[in-house]
Amino acid sequence: MTKIRVLLSDTFDPWFNLATEDWIFRDMDPETHVLFLWRNDNTVVIGRYQNPWTECNTEKMEADGIKLARRQSGGGAVFHDLGNTNFTFLSSKKNYDKSVNNSIISNALKKFDVKAFASGRNDILVKSDDGDKKVSGSAFKETKDRAFHHGTLLIDADLSKLGNYLNPSKKKLESKGIKSVRARVTNLVNCNASINHDSLCSAIIEEFKKHYQAECEVEILDHQFLKTVTHLDNYYQKLKDWDWRFGETPKFNHFLEERFAWGGIEAHIDSHKGLITDCKIFSDSLHPEMIEYITRDLIGKKYSPEGIEEAFSQTKKELPMIATELDEFSCWLAKEVH
Repeated sequence: MTKIRVLLSDTFDPWFNLATEDWIFRDMDPETHVLFLWRNDNTVVIGRYQNPWTECNTEKMEADGIKLARRQSGGGAVFHDLGNTNFTFLSSKKNYDKSVNNSIISNALKKFDVKAFASGRNDILVKSDDGDKKVSGSAFKETKDRAFHHGTLLIDADLSKLGNYLNPSKKKLESKGIKSVRARVTNLVNCNASINHDSLCSAIIEEFKKHYQAECEVEILDHQFLKTVTHLDNYYQKLKDWDWRFGETPKFNHFLEERFAWGGIEAHIDSHKGLITDCKIFSDSLHPEMIEYITRDLIGKKYSPEGIEEAFSQTKKELPMIATELDEFSCWLAKEVH
């Protein structure tokens, strides 16, 4: 008889949910088919090899209290709020079948008279009067003996926030990371106003059990559970950490320029894994030593406001006579890399 397991997260913490997903993936019996359902509150989730500075408006996110999470799987950046329901199907690699997972989701939506269909490798679309629209995007991960397929379902998400946080500021950035494709999307409530998180989860669970012709109790997970599993807590701390969220960024170059009363600045900053790896600064300032010292002090620092401040602090100790100019330079550069 097929073994199944259904888990439902009772928290909206993105790092808890991604850590839980990883814990299930690592610790599950590969011969069991697992369904995990979860939601994140006000979070941008980027793919494993994406660049947060090119994908997101990081300055606006921080000002508005929007979290940033980096997942283990590939794919593009997505915005999650409580209007999104997220699903993860996990199984052994030999039993992994994405088309089965998509059919479970599509059949669940049929219960609400929503005609949905898989499109391409990653998406589920619905038909509307003005064309097909995306309601779900997916990503995948495989290891030697197991695999998972996870995705998001737009139920009643604030779609305006897709533009607020996923459209980056107009910085001159050149990246080798993957750039997200902005697709035409819609909410499922536009197809049927009765759809909500609880009703859709119930429908998905029902279809999951029906497909595998098996029964199980739904396991509810919360933060108390986090404390009982050492691996889960350790991974949770890793996912929250700056080094994972920003430090895993691919190589990119940031070109910046500004004019101050004391001279113009043109900076070319190379970054890899969240650290400044190279820096070239050109200026007509009458303080060439400032350019020389700050170029030296920026190398190896974090590509963040804190890293910039640390570098300029070092420079100011050696050049206290131009502290005002350094403060102006530092404030501007810290804001630019935010």
